Amino acid sequence: QVQLVESGGGWVQPGGSLKLSCAASGRTFRNYGMGWFRQAPGKERESVAAISSSGTVTYYSDSVKGRFTISRDNAKPTVYLQMNSLKPEDTAVYYCGATQLSMATRETSYDYWGQGTQVTVSS
Repeated sequence: QVQLVESGGGWVQPGGSLKLSCAASGRTFRNYGMGWFRQAPGKERESVAAISSSGTVTYYSDSVKGRFTISRDNAKPTVYLQMNSLKPEDTAVYYCGATQLSMATRETSYDYWGQGTQVTVSS
């Protein structure tokens, strides 16, 4: 079993940056694909980024490509989401998830979830 705890959310002005962290428990972290999702008020949860268990393959949604970077440190074990050039439409609760697949982008493929961290982008 994997337990996930997100941190790093907060308020930032448009154009600013934030770095989210997701600390995982469990010795088998390196076997799990990891992903970041977000859910804005009144909207469904959507995939933002994903990274393979090895860390060699990444995926980004079109809305964040070129602005966000997902990475992982299997020794810590933690997965990160560096968010640059933030826009008001990035405002949402951000969740990290772990999948027993080497990599996945669909929400239904994920087995474990963190509690979420709020990101608010406004002036």
